[in-house]
Order: sequence, then C-alpha cells, then structure tokens
Amino acid sequence: MERLPGFRDFYPEPLPHTDVWSADARQYIFEQWRTVAKRYGFREYDGPPLEPLELFTTKSGEEIVGQMFNFVDKGDRHIALRPEMTPTLARMVAAHERQYKKPIKWYAIPQLFRYERPGKGRLREHFQLNADLIGETDPAADAELIALLIDTLRVFGLTAADFVIRLSSRNAWQDFFQQGGGDPKNEYEFFQIIDKLERNSPEETEKKLAAMGFSFAKVNEFIEAGKPSPELESILQNLAARGLAEFVKVDYRVIRGLAYYTGVVFEAFDRKGEFRAIAGGGRYNNLVKLISGGKVDLAALGFGMGDVVLLELLKARGLLPKFDAPMNVFVLIEDEKLRGISLKLVQSLRSVGFAVEYPLTPAKADKQFKRAQDLKVLHTVRAESDAYVRIRNLKTREEIVAGFGDVANHLG
Repeated sequence: MERLPGFRDFYPEPLPHTDVWSADARQYIFEQWRTVAKRYGFREYDGPPLEPLELFTTKSGEEIVGQMFNFVDKGDRHIALRPEMTPTLARMVAAHERQYKKPIKWYAIPQLFRYERPGKGRLREHFQLNADLIGETDPAADAELIALLIDTLRVFGLTAADFVIRLSSRNAWQDFFQQGGGDPKNEYEFFQIIDKLERNSPEETEKKLAAMGFSFAKVNEFIEAGKPSPELESILQNLAARGLAEFVKVDYRVIRGLAYYTGVVFEAFDRKGEFRAIAGGGRYNNLVKLISGGKVDLAALGFGMGDVVLLELLKARGLLPKFDAPMNVFVLIEDEKLRGISLKLVQSLRSVGFAVEYPLTPAKADKQFKRAQDLKVLHTVRAESDAYVRIRNLKTREEIVAGFGDVANHLG
C-alpha cells in the first residue's frame, strides 16, 4: 500500500531512505517558529481542517475550486480541506473580535491542502507558519510583521547573505497606473501583466502594455528606480532603526494576489535564486469585511511561510542540526530479581525529567550495554540491591555507588 501522490510520510531519524521526510526536522522547525512568534507577542490559534467551501470561494472566487480537495459530506454540505488559513482566521476574528484588544497578533501552524501538480518546493500538502496582525493601519504594523519574518529566518542560522525580503506596494502601482492615464476598467488586467513580468517574454509583455497605452520602458524605469513610496519609506526607516536594513530591498516586480492584497506586499527569496519564494504576505484590509458580510471592518496583514521550501533551503545551506534521540540514562537489569526495584528507579528518574530507557524483557548484559551505547546515553545505572545503585559515566568510564534516593543528584 503506497501513500497518495504529493503527500509525505514523516519518520524519526535516522531516515530509512531519501524518499521520506524527517519528523524530527519538522518538529525542530515548528519549535523555532513558535519561539520567535512568542517573542513578538503573537498568540497561537487554530481552526478546523475542514471548512465550508463557500468560505474559500468568497475570498478567491469559484476558480479556486479546481485547486482544492472538496466534496459533499453526509449532511449534504459542500466542504473543502483548507487550502489556506487566512479565511479561517477572518471568520474567527469576525465572530469574536470584540473580546480582543487591538491590534490582534495571532499565529498558527496549520497543515494545508491543494490539489495541484507536485513539483520542486510544492506538494499537495504542507505545513505553514501563518502570522497575522489585525486592527492596525499604520505602516509600523507592516514593519513589525516583516521584522518577525526576518527573525524567523534568522533563528535557523540564515543571514542577509542567504535571503532578502523583496518589498513592494499595490498602492504605488495604482499611482503609477493612474498617473499614466490608465483606464480604471483595465486596472486588474494591468496588474496581471506586472505580476507575470518574470514569467512572460519581454516581447509579449511589451505588446500587452502597448495595447493599454503603457510603455514597457516606462514600466521598467519605474521598477529599476525602486523609489520607495511614503509607506514603504516609513517601513524601511523602522527596520533600519532595528538594524535590519540589509535584509530588505524595494522591488516593484512583487505584486502578489491581485484580488486579495490591498497595500504593502512582500516576499522572502534566497539570494542564490535556487528555490521558490520562502515566504510571502502583505496587507489585506478588505478580507474581514468580506467574510463577515460587511458586519466587521478591520485592517489586516499577514504572511505565510511553508515548511517544504524552508526545509530544502536549510538542507542546502547545511543548517539542520543532527537529530539524535536524547536519552540520558539506560537502566541495566542484569538480575531479574531486581526488576521490580529497577522499574521503580526508571519511573522515579522519568518523573524528575530524565529520558530513561531499559530492557523491556530479560536480556544478556552485553546486549543491554550495546543498546545503551547505540542510544548514546551518558550514564548507565544498575540496581545492586533495594538500597544502592551503581552509576557509570560512559564518557569518562568513572563509576560510583549511590543510594537509591540520591541517583538523580549524580546524573546532572
């Protein structure tokens, strides 16, 4: 029986082969994500992996249905596995925002599902750090979120030589469009052209822009100048005051979700250009209002960082730690008459925080000792009576005899 295409099995280290993923590495990433988010005052939330299909079509339109795992359940409800977390967040905030002081700073680590062709850095499921700040319109909130993104990458050992945050603004592009005499009914199409600048040929782009009355040369001139808009300048100054200026640059090629983002947008990329975007986000000031049917209107911004690309990047840069199962003690049971007192010793050591292993069934002494070495424990402990134990430091080879109740003091 094989797993479904685009999904992953997670095994403890050492991995049996290269076609599976490390559960230890996943846990390590989650721990770092949580650690940094908490430093910034973000609180963890979660929601159901199944949501009404309408929640996602309200946000993204009917075209998203082809990218989702969706079905009709036994209650005749149209259901979908969540492809993203932000609609769930907007639903939750709209329902109970009066119970929380603003700004709301929340994060989540959901598993998300998309029915699309698997490829490098993209699967049909992934885990993602979502961090969102709701209820604040000032650019200081954007700077706070971008600083969180930078520090979240730095905690893994990545530096300014490894990644950059490309910062842009939908507002700046709207000003460019309006000042260029663009027809408002063509604005969405214009943004689509800009969004595909790096994917379409220059000839195709030039032709499409000319049909709308825009010069490709002028567009490139605007991008290359990279002059920060007032809101971007405020963010850059805020980040510079934190000592984070080297991690950010203005890049108007970034435009992101056309029907979703409303202001500042950004993406994190590896400097060598070997991978897909590591993370991305921006302002989405209309979503809570949209999801609530106009009942709640709160400004919002956020970003998402997936585990797939991040893990590939950390592997490529040699930044993943070794994942050894951290066992502290192996309790040897060479005399089965002492198994009862040995089990009491095992339980007492575990209760005060030590990771302890022991032979579940009778085994030869040399086999037990080999198991202790394989687990890389620092100490073996062997009961010699119901009152005394022998403690051996496997690194120094030193042995001592201690009272049963004094063992933990000699294992520090």
